Amino acid sequence: MGHTTAARIPAPWLRTGGPSEEDREKLVEQALGWTLTVLVSVIVTGLGLL
Repeated sequence: MGHTTAARIPAPWLRTGGPSEEDREKLVEQALGWTLTVLVSVIVTGLGLL
């Protein structure tokens, strides 16, 4: 009595709905790539090379 379905599901099957490990790695790679792009463009503009 008082048990829910979630309490009976084994832990490896539970998901919170967030990105998977593979998706998380891709997101980090994208974020670092865009950060590097912005940094290079700021440096190039600051030095007057463009």
